[in-house]
Amino acid sequence: MKKNLVWAAAAFALSVPVSTPSAQALELKVADSFPAGHYLVRLMLKPWMDDVTKRTNGAVTFTYYPNQQIGKAADMLRLTQSGVVDIGYIGPSYVSDKMPLSEVAQLPGAFDTSCQGTLAYWKTAREGVLAKQEYAPNRIKLLMAVVLPPYQVWTAKARVETAKDMQGLKLRTTGGAQDLTLRALSAVPVRMAAPDAYESLSRGTMDGLLFPMESVVAYGLDKLVKHATEGVSFGSFIVAYSINQSVWDKLPDDVKKAMNEASDAIEPTVCAQVDKETETTKKHLQDEGVSFDPLPEATRAEMKDKLKGVGQEWASGLDSRGKQASAALKEFEGLLASGGAK
Repeated sequence: MKKNLVWAAAAFALSVPVSTPSAQALELKVADSFPAGHYLVRLMLKPWMDDVTKRTNGAVTFTYYPNQQIGKAADMLRLTQSGVVDIGYIGPSYVSDKMPLSEVAQLPGAFDTSCQGTLAYWKTAREGVLAKQEYAPNRIKLLMAVVLPPYQVWTAKARVETAKDMQGLKLRTTGGAQDLTLRALSAVPVRMAAPDAYESLSRGTMDGLLFPMESVVAYGLDKLVKHATEGVSFGSFIVAYSINQSVWDKLPDDVKKAMNEASDAIEPTVCAQVDKETETTKKHLQDEGVSFDPLPEATRAEMKDKLKGVGQEWASGLDSRGKQASAALKEFEGLLASGGAK
């Protein structure tokens, strides 16, 4: 009964015309799966919401539901599409059946910094191949995104020093491109959402993780991992907040303008801050006893050689299913070469 009332309320909310800011205040519901105090909420979501409220002179405000209060990470696309929430954190990896092309920004070895990946993804997801092939068909509009710095291998016991050390390791992935990455190195991918990683690692059902540095701390995994690789990009992950297209279409033009301006302003800022915080976080992890182990040059060369075909394998597999993966890959690589959104 309670669930039915929630859905009914959501449907009613969508049926009510949005008033202009000067006539009536507008409150939007935002939800994600991040724990309280997560660094990307601090660096991206909250500054963006505050900026939109400021640009609309207080007319637009937000009610924020963190920590899977409304639904799990894998449910956020459906909840946003249905209008249960207006804006949701939709990680493409968690809905790879619906947004497989977005994983173009999660392939190994594609870029070295968050800003390189973020600015390229922002361009294609707002007005390029991904905007047309993934966001529009799913009836959502991207509002802000950050592509995380290259993932590393984090292990609870074994130190990774050679390509052979990867063989048989059970490591958490987000699925899709990361699964291909690990299989290319003869490791075993264990697909799961980030909030579930702590329990699995603490129980010993995994040997480690593919994870970004900041999230190791955000999810308390710094208490469990002992070793981290350095020197090879094992892919990345996209954190994206999107708005229900119907909700967007009903917004007054001045609100749309305010949101677009806030979005354009936050993109270069958040990725730069994410890149900057990496060194501070590394120092914290070292203080917690995590050993950062630069891979020997021979190991780097061997791993990079094994991984260089992952992008084409990913594209060919999706092309065979009628998806425009090769076009997405070509566009993304071009955007990286030209500086992304510049």
